[in-house]
Amino acid sequence: MSSPSRLQWLSVPTHLPHGRSTLIKDAVVVDPQLARRRVTHMLTQYYAKSPDWPMLRYGLDPVLHRFGGGSVADVAEESTRLLLSLLGWKGRILRSSRLPARAERSERLADLAAVTGARGYLCGPGGMRYLATAPFDVHGLSVVPFVTPNTGVWRDAREASSVRPLMTAGVAAVADEIQAIASCHRSPVGLA
Repeated sequence: MSSPSRLQWLSVPTHLPHGRSTLIKDAVVVDPQLARRRVTHMLTQYYAKSPDWPMLRYGLDPVLHRFGGGSVADVAEESTRLLLSLLGWKGRILRSSRLPARAERSERLADLAAVTGARGYLCGPGGMRYLATAPFDVHGLSVVPFVTPNTGVWRDAREASSVRPLMTAGVAAVADEIQAIASCHRSPVGLA
């Protein structure tokens, strides 16, 4: 039995038909059945003793089913739905491929934020290294830098899957932390 305190990558072997320029919608899971078994085994091995494991395990079936089609985008979308559902999020999921946006990455992010009605864009340290703010300024959008705290539910967040804090700190604790961060940024910036 592995310990949840030990970090290990939860990865899915993926084929990129066009190399690094492959869009996620074109990426394919290399061996869907093996990937499904591996993900199920690893999550069970690490988190079955978590008080919130039954919630995650119940919601995991639709994600595991998506492996059967071999589409990385389908697995990513379904796993995102599961995580948002666990956190009690009631919003609507939109596919960027169906929204009008330019191709250059900063312009694309600004266009997507604007078309969805956002008033700001919360950006982590990685994105802040390349993000051009001018396209956001054109739309009247604020760019808010966000550095993940390294305490509480966020401990090891830069090195671990989002599943880890949900299963180690608990779904309610993570939901409370996210709400606290959102409320800090909602007032001065008015994020949507």
